[in-house]
Amino acid sequence: MLLAAIFLIFFLLLCVCVGDGDAVESITAVLGHSVTFRCSSKHSTPAERCYIQRVKNNKEEEFISGFYRGQPIPVSPEYRNRTKVNVTELSMEMRNISVSDEGLYKCFVFINNKAEISEILLKVTAEYSVPTITKDCNKPGDGGAGKSCQLSCSAVGGYPQSTVRWTGLNQSLTNVIYSRSSADNKSKTWTINQTIVHNCNQPTNISCAVGGSVSHTITICKCVVGFCSITHSKVVKCA
Repeated sequence: MLLAAIFLIFFLLLCVCVGDGDAVESITAVLGHSVTFRCSSKHSTPAERCYIQRVKNNKEEEFISGFYRGQPIPVSPEYRNRTKVNVTELSMEMRNISVSDEGLYKCFVFINNKAEISEILLKVTAEYSVPTITKDCNKPGDGGAGKSCQLSCSAVGGYPQSTVRWTGLNQSLTNVIYSRSSADNKSKTWTINQTIVHNCNQPTNISCAVGGSVSHTITICKCVVGFCSITHSKVVKCA
């Protein structure tokens, strides 16, 4: 009987018309955490069956999880230990979210043999590490026309791809000399790096940010004038 019921469900999966004109709902999950897909229904009558599919390549649909007459439907090994359906709430919890889970899902709720179809777009995020900010400043006469600082900012482990944002810098005095973003082959999270040169005109407090993570603040373009007792001359230290 169970096999017959499963066969009937998957037969109906092939027969249901796709799309009901409703807007796509967007939900966001944090990498490694859980998220709940909630199927919408305009009726208060208990659903006879409910299932969630994933849309791939804009057309293929892969069965994820669901229930039939109050009993969970067997799922593939990939989702067996990661999903749990709630018959009463018409929802499905998905655990241990990865970047590869991101995408479009469809939910089918059957009441009196009539399907209500809703679409859910899952977006995945991961916070970047606190950016590492470094500086290397010269002083006038060190082979350049004037004082400048080379600044680097880097952060790892974030998603989606982001860019470096600098705070406190005059953009007209700044040039980007290196910028690179790379994704980890396994986790798909990003590492962001950027190096710039800033021509000094006054002491400046700066920081950099990647995604929602912000570095500590450093001070650049300041020079301290001292006195060297050995050479009896002024010493200029720039930072």
